[in-house]
Amino acid sequence: MTRAEQTSQPTTHIHRHPGLALMVISFAQLMVILDATIVNVALPTIHASLHFSASNLEWLITAYSLTFGGFLLFGGRTGDLYGKRRMFMAGIAVFAGSSLLGGLATDQTWLIITRGLQGLGGAVASPTALSLIAINFAEGSERNRAMGVYSAMSGAGGAIGLLLGGLLTTYVSWRWIFFVNVPIGALGLVMAPRVLVESQPSPGRLDTPGALSATAGMLSLVYGLTNASKHSWGSLGTALPLVMAALLLASFVVIETRSPAPLIPLRIFGSRNRTGAYLMMLLLGLAVFSMFFFLTQYLQNIHHYSAVRAGLAFLPMSGGIMVAAIATSRILTRTGIRIPLIVGPALALAGLIWLSFLGVSSGYSGVILPLLLVAFGMGHTFVPLTVTAISGVAPAEAGAASALLNTGQQVGGALGLAVLGTIAISSARHFGEAARSAGRPVGPALANAATTHGYTTAFEVAAGLMATAVVLSVVLIRAPAGGRADKAQAGAG
Repeated sequence: MTRAEQTSQPTTHIHRHPGLALMVISFAQLMVILDATIVNVALPTIHASLHFSASNLEWLITAYSLTFGGFLLFGGRTGDLYGKRRMFMAGIAVFAGSSLLGGLATDQTWLIITRGLQGLGGAVASPTALSLIAINFAEGSERNRAMGVYSAMSGAGGAIGLLLGGLLTTYVSWRWIFFVNVPIGALGLVMAPRVLVESQPSPGRLDTPGALSATAGMLSLVYGLTNASKHSWGSLGTALPLVMAALLLASFVVIETRSPAPLIPLRIFGSRNRTGAYLMMLLLGLAVFSMFFFLTQYLQNIHHYSAVRAGLAFLPMSGGIMVAAIATSRILTRTGIRIPLIVGPALALAGLIWLSFLGVSSGYSGVILPLLLVAFGMGHTFVPLTVTAISGVAPAEAGAASALLNTGQQVGGALGLAVLGTIAISSARHFGEAARSAGRPVGPALANAATTHGYTTAFEVAAGLMATAVVLSVVLIRAPAGGRADKAQAGAG
């Protein structure tokens, strides 16, 4: 056993209330994740209520995902330095407080700012929640089961958010998609000090320059990619933010190599398996998480689903992710990490390819069957990716390792929405221009056909990204002889 593996073992495991501990961690993660999509089905209502411009409406999704992804590394590091439970509670408090402010918003600027603050709170709470599992549950089958529940909540949170958002928007008010977080956050703050074990703070300091350069770089990158759909790739509004993003992200790399307390210790990438897990999670975010946005728009704009019906349409996906994640956590000690990390992305790839054949007249079966394939694929993938990312990591770096995995998912989601959104809009525009040039009559039928073509083109690109994840899994992920998950975990370090 290596020194890193020895130091990765927590010094104590105090199981006063293991079931309650897992409940607090999982429900906090569910609250954070579902807010990435809970706004989707409420967009038309919010648009009318607060008189949002069409260009600003997408920022209700992007502001959350971007601040969440941009500050995750910073949030994970605060947990290492100041105590994981303490910072977990601080993140929940910021998240619940900004949710309250969001529900009280009276204009679009106010609401976009509070969405960004929600992302900041989530960026502190989410990586510390994951690293708290490493502290409160022993490595092996016990931790795998906890990871299964955690991953099920993380994976299903997006679909649950669509359903909850639809119900609250239709039967109460869109404001309650924010207010609902307040009692959940308050309960978490009351329970956390009673059921969660605290970690020992590590010596060091925050890498503020690294956090600022990384976050500013990602903001600039997504802003530039989003502008490409409104203007052109050569316009100043697109090119300037992209150049700034390249400079800021290059600065981040330089800062990390020279910092005595880097936000991302480069030795984390010393494991081939762990590096593969991070790359795969980034591709998963790029390929899958924008799918919720496109399919919600498809069902509401093309098939005229209500907010509740659109939410209910995604309910089987939540069940599929939960079933697959929990089942995978139970068999991981026998199968090892490699088989699920090939089977899962392959299933998601098949589902995305199937979605690329959607048409204007496709029925619900044309949506739900490929969606279930994607759900089972995500469920099979999340647990082994999570286990691989945090196993064999020294306690002082557990927050950074956890945050890096979540960063891949959230930044991938934000970038995926910007890139695939640009592709979908451009593809729809070209389809419409070609149809009009061919003499096809202009009207709702042509608009629907062009919009659907844009969505399916985005799914084709997403399928290509998922195919890359399958290739990376085959090439990078390795398990030692015997294939047992516990051995694989040790090997990950």
